[in-house]
Amino acid sequence: MNQIVLGIIIAFIFIGLILFFCVILIRLYFNKIRKYTELLHEKDLDFQKAITQTVIETQEQVLNNISEDLHDDAGQQLTYINFQIENMKLDSPELEKILEPVSQSLGNLSKSIRSISHALNSQMLLQQDVIKAIIIEIERLQKNNKIEIIYSFEEIVVKKFSDNEKIIIYRIFQECISNILKHAKASKMNVFITTKPHFKMIITDNGKGFNSTDKKDQLSLGLTNMANRANSIAYHLAIESEVGSGTTITLSENKRI
Repeated sequence: MNQIVLGIIIAFIFIGLILFFCVILIRLYFNKIRKYTELLHEKDLDFQKAITQTVIETQEQVLNNISEDLHDDAGQQLTYINFQIENMKLDSPELEKILEPVSQSLGNLSKSIRSISHALNSQMLLQQDVIKAIIIEIERLQKNNKIEIIYSFEEIVVKKFSDNEKIIIYRIFQECISNILKHAKASKMNVFITTKPHFKMIITDNGKGFNSTDKKDQLSLGLTNMANRANSIAYHLAIESEVGSGTTITLSENKRI
């Protein structure tokens, strides 16, 4: 009888040990799967970042090429035309009053092209503070009577940006402005930038707005591209918009806004 009881106990212990090892093996297996899944996810994220970075670099190269063409070709052509007009003024003084407005318009156009050329060139951007570059662009846009632009900047601590941050922040700013001027039909726009406690740029307009959850609208307005650019430097882009209620776009280096 005792032998039977002992045999039963040994059998239970043996079965228990088998179950225990099975549980350990199952846990090890699931841990291995989890780690493998995390590794695949990490590699996928790295791959997506690499693609995004390649796209951004390609876009920057295209913009730099356009900038150089504007400066070297269009700029030189305008200079030559203006030179011809000045010669006409000297040869025919009676035409000076007629040609003067044309000369002034060419001068203004030349300045605008130079400003646009500088704004498109990432190398020029890297040589200055990105916030200062944004202010310069806003001052240029404020000459446009079609829309009122209000700008405010709060810098408690001087923020130093990496080269990538400078380019991405400025390009997102440009894309926002472009969308407002092309699509929003707004009469007023606000740009607010702060560096406390972290960098944040908020751009709002009183335009027609759009459905911010509609993927078609996001693609047409380049919002996906802006979000990808923000993610490439670990920033967050938030978009709030409703039809008839304007739009607010917030770029922040903090994941929680």
